[in-house]
Amino acid sequence: MIRFSDVKKNETIRAYIKKADEALIAMGYTEHSFAHVSRVAKISKYILETLNYPERDIELVQIASFMHDIGNVINRKDHAQSGAVMAFRLLDQLGVEPEDNATIISAIGNHDEATAVPVNHIAAALILADKTDVRRSRVRNRDLATFDIHDRVNYAVEDSTVKIINDKTIFQLSLTIDTSISPVIDYFEIFLDRMLLCTKASKKLDMTFELMINNQKVL
Repeated sequence: MIRFSDVKKNETIRAYIKKADEALIAMGYTEHSFAHVSRVAKISKYILETLNYPERDIELVQIASFMHDIGNVINRKDHAQSGAVMAFRLLDQLGVEPEDNATIISAIGNHDEATAVPVNHIAAALILADKTDVRRSRVRNRDLATFDIHDRVNYAVEDSTVKIINDKTIFQLSLTIDTSISPVIDYFEIFLDRMLLCTKASKKLDMTFELMINNQKVL
């Protein structure tokens, strides 16, 4: 059976991730490179490990996480669905069993907030790991004078941590935000849909989503 380590070093898959990020650079989006997909894989692994899911599920969620944004190489619009189709073909060529392949592509196809549904625990963990990746290092633009709201909000985040607490009943995203760069209200303006999706994904995993900003519970 294919493992995450196999996918992570596969040169074909890596080429699509690299080219997808290059497309997003041209569009002016924040970082979606190996740093992002590796972080998402790490957090999704943490989620399912902490909740005591089987080892095979932990492998599958890491694979889905690593490949979840390859559809951006085609277009940002509907990239979750196009990425799922691409992933199906790539994994099928690698001999991945149909049941595992179906689980992975279902998670990938359901990770974007415009159309996402946490259809299973793999998808739910991917959603939580992806949507909570907010950090200063994702901002490519270094000219503060030309920042848009997405640049400001991400750049304002000085620290971002996720953890499962309270006897595994709460998934908590804790942010430290420099409010002189971006007020908290700006965060909600662009990320409210993501936070609502995180609430649904947490519920799928029998948890409650909690957002802390500057040590204050806001959601």
